[in-house]
Amino acid sequence: MRTAARRSLGSGLLHNYNCSIWVFILWLVVGGVNATAQQGQNAKDWVIDIETLEHFQRQYGEAAAERILSWQYLLNQLDKKPEMEVLEEVNRFFNQVRFLSDDIHWQQLDYWATPLELLATNGGDCEDFAIAKYFSLKWLGVPVNKMRLTYVKAIELNQAHMVLTYHESLGDEPIVLDNLIDDILPASQRSDLTPVYSFNGDGLWNAKRKGKGSRLGDADDIVLWKELRSRIEWGR
Repeated sequence: MRTAARRSLGSGLLHNYNCSIWVFILWLVVGGVNATAQQGQNAKDWVIDIETLEHFQRQYGEAAAERILSWQYLLNQLDKKPEMEVLEEVNRFFNQVRFLSDDIHWQQLDYWATPLELLATNGGDCEDFAIAKYFSLKWLGVPVNKMRLTYVKAIELNQAHMVLTYHESLGDEPIVLDNLIDDILPASQRSDLTPVYSFNGDGLWNAKRKGKGSRLGDADDIVLWKELRSRIEWGR
């Protein structure tokens, strides 16, 4: 996607977390946790392993490792917190990453980055932001059936865009987590977005401003999603 972001605050990504990051590193080392994303039942069960951290550090530098550890620290801090607080903090955290289009950032027409790739490179597009929020919330215990990766048309920009939508209960109006703005608003207050279709790990749906929409198929019918999940399972 080539949707332009409202702002780029990559340099401030660690502002709220630097003071405590070394405490978290000590917790990581002493705890000896070494799990992959698919194994964790909560944030404390999913911690980046040293080998993977070193891989990104070698490839993208020390700052990449710091950004990844700041994300891990955030997940640890948000574990067991109220769901709305978790949504707000995760949304705010990832919205600080630089917006970069796929053709510039990855030299590809369309590439879906893992959360680790987004943070290590300090850049991504709308799909990468939505994906990182989705998996962060999933690992924090937010049920998948409450979340949708939702394709919309951004009316003012006149182009396709992806956001993460959250339904408190089935049939409720969703709220929208978007990299264009920090405020999490009900879909009815986002008249600048027209929903097209949505998906998560459970399926693919025709999107609506309210309600779930009719099922269209399986999420793994989307090739980029299937390939993304494979890379996440490998810790990349």
